[in-house]
Amino acid sequence: MIIFDSSTLILLAKTEILELFISNFPSRILIPEKVMSEVAAGGEETPLMIRFIEDKRIEVLKVRNDRSQRKLMQDFNIDIGEAEALILALQEGASLIATDDGNAIRACKMLRLNFVTAIAILIRAFERGLIDKDEALLKLQKLQSFGRYGRAIIDDATKQIKGGV
Repeated sequence: MIIFDSSTLILLAKTEILELFISNFPSRILIPEKVMSEVAAGGEETPLMIRFIEDKRIEVLKVRNDRSQRKLMQDFNIDIGEAEALILALQEGASLIATDDGNAIRACKMLRLNFVTAIAILIRAFERGLIDKDEALLKLQKLQSFGRYGRAIIDDATKQIKGGV
């Protein structure tokens, strides 16, 4: 089971990786209600995500603990969507959180929750042969233009893709 925050969900949709990921992920894909409202707020990728939610390929669940949510937001300087994703992961016993938010990643480490970024999902898709090298490099360029990644992260991802199969 994986829990998404809105930033990673949007990044994957914008780079046309989301459908590939959903089609090949063997377990449940969940988002909290706040992430649902954030991704439904607009943008050209919104209809795609709404379709996945309506088709029950992405499940929307309610977070039960508002007090924990406020504490996480304060302690880690994260927004409500990231806080709800963390709480939902703890609440549901999720094995993985998809986030590209630096503070949410720090919270995952402190809470001992496994996490994955959009770039890691892209690299994994390439390693599994779901996309070829040229397509992976093109999608990495898109991620770089949409996301807030440091040069070292992009360079490392490029090396992994170019050095791969």
